[in-house]
Amino acid sequence: MTDIFEAVVVVFETLAVGVLIGGSLLFFARLLKRSLRATEHPGAYHEFRKGFGRTLLLALDLLVAADIVLTMAVDLSYRSLGLLGSLVVIRTFLHMIIELELTGRWPWQHGTPAGEKPDA
Repeated sequence: MTDIFEAVVVVFETLAVGVLIGGSLLFFARLLKRSLRATEHPGAYHEFRKGFGRTLLLALDLLVAADIVLTMAVDLSYRSLGLLGSLVVIRTFLHMIIELELTGRWPWQHGTPAGEKPDA
């Protein structure tokens, strides 16, 4: 049974790496494509930054899931729980900071992002 959970962890970690590589390549290619067009150049970097940020958020979520499965199903001890807690706190902090950078508001805030006017 442990082998199954270890395989699940490997799948989640592989997906996270795949998301990082695939998302990076996708949004970098879009950045280059839009940068070569004179009319779309101003928004190219902003789109890249937002897309790559979302890629990072998804990869972080997948890595947290892998760590939870690994700790709870494979290596359940007080030490591993402490390490899991530390990793989750650090990744949650990173998640919140990236969300703030992308949207201009904290994840728990609703409404219009900072600097944008609400629809009339």
